[in-house]
Amino acid sequence: MNLKQNYLVLFFMLCSFGVFAQDLKVEKKNTEFNVYTGMFDFSDDGKRSTLVGFQHQNEELNRDTFLGNLSPITGAMITADNATYFYTGVQANYKVGALNITPSFTPGYYNEGNGKDLGHALEFKSEVQLSMNLPKDSQFGFSYNHLSNASLGDKNPGANSYMFNFLKKF
Repeated sequence: MNLKQNYLVLFFMLCSFGVFAQDLKVEKKNTEFNVYTGMFDFSDDGKRSTLVGFQHQNEELNRDTFLGNLSPITGAMITADNATYFYTGVQANYKVGALNITPSFTPGYYNEGNGKDLGHALEFKSEVQLSMNLPKDSQFGFSYNHLSNASLGDKNPGANSYMFNFLKKF
C-alpha cells in the first residue's frame, strides 16, 4: 500500500469510530429499584411485624394514559414472622415539583409463614407513596398500603402497613 492509501484507510477508520462512538454513549437511566422497610399490619397489635422489601420498575415500559403516566412494577416483601408477598402490578407517577405521588395496585401471592392469616393466597395491595427527589437520581419516601383478598377467602381481615422507601435509578 502506498502512503495515500494508508491515509485514506486511516481517515475512514477514524470516521467510522466517530459513528460508532455515538452508539457507545451511556443510555438514560431507565431502571428504578425501591428498597423499603417498615411495619406490617401496624393496626393489629397481635400480628404486627417489621418488614423489608424490594421493588423494580423499568421506565422504558411507561405509558402516558388518561390516568397519568403508568408503569409496571414487580416486587417482594418478607416480615419478621416469615410472611411473604410476591407481587406484580401497575403504578401511576405524578410529579409536583420535587414531590412524587405514586399510587399503585398489585395483585400477588401471599404466604402467611408464622405471621397473620389473611384468608387467601391471592391478595391485592393498594398503596400510595410520597417521595422527595434527592441528588444522583435518588428519592426518599414514605408509603402506606393495604393488603386484602377482596373476600375471595373464608375470611378477609386485611393488613395495613407503612414503609420508608429509598429509590434509585440505574
